[in-house]
Amino acid sequence: MTDMLQNIGNSDFAGDPDCPYCHGLGFVGKDVPLGHPDFGKLKVCVCRQRELIEARQKKLYEQSNLGALREKSFENFKARGRVGLAAQQADSLEQAYNSAVHFAGTLQGWLLLFGRYGCGKTHLAAAIANQAVAMGMETFFLTVPDLLDWLRFAYSDNISDSFEERFEKIRDIPLLVMDDFGTQNATAWAQEKLFQILNYRYINKLATVITSNNPLSSFEGRIRSRLMDPELVLRVEILATDYRNPADDIGHPELSSLNLHARKTFESFSLRRDEAIPSTDRATLKDALEAAQAFARNPQGWLVFIGPYGCGKTHLAAAIGNYHAQLGSPPLMVVVPDLLDHLRAAFAPNSSVSLDQRFEEIRSARLLILDDLGTQSATPWAREKIYQLFNYRYNAELPTVITTVNAPEEMDPRLQSRLSDTRLCKIIIMSAPSYTGGGKGQGGRTVR
Repeated sequence: MTDMLQNIGNSDFAGDPDCPYCHGLGFVGKDVPLGHPDFGKLKVCVCRQRELIEARQKKLYEQSNLGALREKSFENFKARGRVGLAAQQADSLEQAYNSAVHFAGTLQGWLLLFGRYGCGKTHLAAAIANQAVAMGMETFFLTVPDLLDWLRFAYSDNISDSFEERFEKIRDIPLLVMDDFGTQNATAWAQEKLFQILNYRYINKLATVITSNNPLSSFEGRIRSRLMDPELVLRVEILATDYRNPADDIGHPELSSLNLHARKTFESFSLRRDEAIPSTDRATLKDALEAAQAFARNPQGWLVFIGPYGCGKTHLAAAIGNYHAQLGSPPLMVVVPDLLDHLRAAFAPNSSVSLDQRFEEIRSARLLILDDLGTQSATPWAREKIYQLFNYRYNAELPTVITTVNAPEEMDPRLQSRLSDTRLCKIIIMSAPSYTGGGKGQGGRTVR
């Protein structure tokens, strides 16, 4: 025993030389008689417990694959997002934050976070993983493409652990965080391995966090059915935009026509005082301008401009967009027929985005400006897509500006019912005739 203690004292297991309990040995034993259950047993001294905890923490972090994400925490996450987010977007982000905090406290069930790139999903997922590691829980954090690559590499000759060992580690880890689900190469092998992993964790109710940029409808059917189980899975959608690039608020600037209306501002909007138009018509221009300015300052609900071609509807809608662009958060402004063309283009074999992805980024835009509603093709498909867009933004109460030449009663009854909700929607009638020239607006631009 003496020789063993001397060897311990000279090893890396040594404790604090000034420790009153172990006197530097790092271990203590109880003074009990022969035959006692604790006779001859050594326990780690209290002077070494912190060191062992730190060593275990270090090992857990090394195994977790958190790497550069180690600094992601709930403390440095902005729960309401950046300045300029609409209330609904900030609310969705705060809900996701609260859900992640609650999940990290219990580490029970599954949490599915979905939303566009840069909305904060990965930060929250990493914050959960970091807290779990700090609590001593074995955790593995990987993007799904990297996870599949990690499994494939197990077939290489120079890899020490087998495919089965790697697969079991992912399958059995107490907390698995799968980032960027849906961006992987959807081969039959990849789909099957992902299903096997998720199905095992589903059956055994192992804590799992999943983030995705894709809607749930785009997932493979077997996986989707498990993610739809409300008893196990909490699904949280984040409506916030990319915090890393607020100027690129819509994610795909090629969709927006706002840049074509860069000179349409409130200052360049003409009230046409020098024209011989009825005073009542001129008054509608003034009312429309004031309504547009008020909406720009506080974008809540829907604002609909109705009037003949050339009366200034598009100018005011673009002025609202340019006002927000100057604040660093340009909205998505799109002519409705062009919007439908963008959706149809997503069906093309060489399209870089799916229809679901394209439609999602349009319908969840922070501020959406729909120009020329009613001029689109009236096919059943077009009517259905417009209704789905309206219905989503109506239920989410997302700020929306609409211009049209049609009165509500001339529209699809489903759209009409939503536009008739005075709680959400404000309709501005602009009765001034089309601007035909003979003068310039205040900014040197003719009114359109």
